[in-house]
Amino acid sequence: MDNSSTKQPERKGPLHGIRILAISQFGAGPFATLNLADLGAEVIKIEDPAAGGDVARYVPPATNDSDSLYFQSFNRGKKSIAIDLRNPDGVSVFHRLVEKSDAVFNNLRGDLPEKLGLTYKTLRGLNPAIVTCSLSGFGRTGPRASEPGYDPIMQAMAGYMSITGEPNGHPGKAGVSIIDFAGGYAAALGLVAALLEAKITGIGRDVDVSLLDTAVSMLTYLASWQLNSDWEPVRMPSSSHQTLVPAQNFQTSD
Repeated sequence: MDNSSTKQPERKGPLHGIRILAISQFGAGPFATLNLADLGAEVIKIEDPAAGGDVARYVPPATNDSDSLYFQSFNRGKKSIAIDLRNPDGVSVFHRLVEKSDAVFNNLRGDLPEKLGLTYKTLRGLNPAIVTCSLSGFGRTGPRASEPGYDPIMQAMAGYMSITGEPNGHPGKAGVSIIDFAGGYAAALGLVAALLEAKITGIGRDVDVSLLDTAVSMLTYLASWQLNSDWEPVRMPSSSHQTLVPAQNFQTSD
């Protein structure tokens, strides 16, 4: 019996048909757009030719003479184009892409999106429904907007290092860049929410996500304890929970 006529067509990712221009490099930003590409979006990575492209291409270890494994882990499934956004000809090419895209994402320093013309205010004349998303260390406003932000800095500033490690040891950081990745997820969520709104209203918006805001928000109950009681979270032996038992590392038989 031939069941071919009853087969359902292969479904594409939920973001199929969405085009996102990504001016981002290294970890947090590329991780955000990696998740969007995995969901079916067309992500076009815009790299600066003057800098040799994304610096992550050269992070060891590399695979023979090609891009590093580090770069590939964050940028698989994406397209790439070299555009100098400080050159009028490059800006012209970028604007033509904006006209045919749904979102512009960047993870530049907080003061750079406006200088490079990557904000909704600048691009809405080309495409009123465009969504512009910025992921930076300290956000696009405030006294630290022009400062670069890195995962270890955020883990320290938000207090993660004061609750990680052994009680009598030095402050410790997580072995992976948890704030970078959490910031990437937060930015991706904000961008998708704004895209949904733009599809309904025809009007885009700016999305502004900072690594520090993300880090502080993830303190959740620890922050509530600190702010609303006399409880002070500290580093606990064997990475145990602050108040619950058993909730720590144990030596087991196997």
